Amino acid sequence: MRLTRRLAAALIAAPLLVPVSAWAADDPAVQTVRDLYAAFSAALKDGPSPLPARVEVVGPAMDKAFDFPAMTRIAVGSKWSSFTPEQQAAVTDAFKRSLTVTYANRLARAAGGKFDVTSKVEERGAQRVVPTRVTAADGDDSEVDFVVNADNRIQDVLLNGDVSELAAQRTALSAPLKSGGADGAVKFLRQRADGMLAAKPTP
Repeated sequence: MRLTRRLAAALIAAPLLVPVSAWAADDPAVQTVRDLYAAFSAALKDGPSPLPARVEVVGPAMDKAFDFPAMTRIAVGSKWSSFTPEQQAAVTDAFKRSLTVTYANRLARAAGGKFDVTSKVEERGAQRVVPTRVTAADGDDSEVDFVVNADNRIQDVLLNGDVSELAAQRTALSAPLKSGGADGAVKFLRQRADGMLAAKPTP
């Protein structure tokens, strides 16, 4: 079924609500996704809390589950090698905070859906793809797949098999990097996170 734009934006970070028997329990890649979803579920346990509170809940789990240094390096692209170690660290920290706030923000729109994970994990070289399916309250559904690297950390999230979170981040960073280099990227990422945190909740 065709996923609406609003739901698609929310589901990349949607919580998983499935019985333990649905997991390929012996696969550490699946365990990574399972632990992440447990934190997402905790953030929505009593309904959507204020965004800063959701960030507080999901932040440690995302830091553990996502390979933020690798994701930042890929999102920056060829300019990465020209950055000093201090600049690389600053961009990575800003990227991690921005993506964490983004996912916590999406969680507010993800409540009320049905979430399932398949037991089959797809091998893609050194990476594995942990597939999930998300069905909205109105029956609309979509595939949300987590790309997990050899270190069992998430390196990308795919919506409907081909909409890459990492590619979207790389596109968003293109202009700030071109105009301001590392400092431009840090400024953009910080402003994006601060803007979400400062926004008034939708009634």
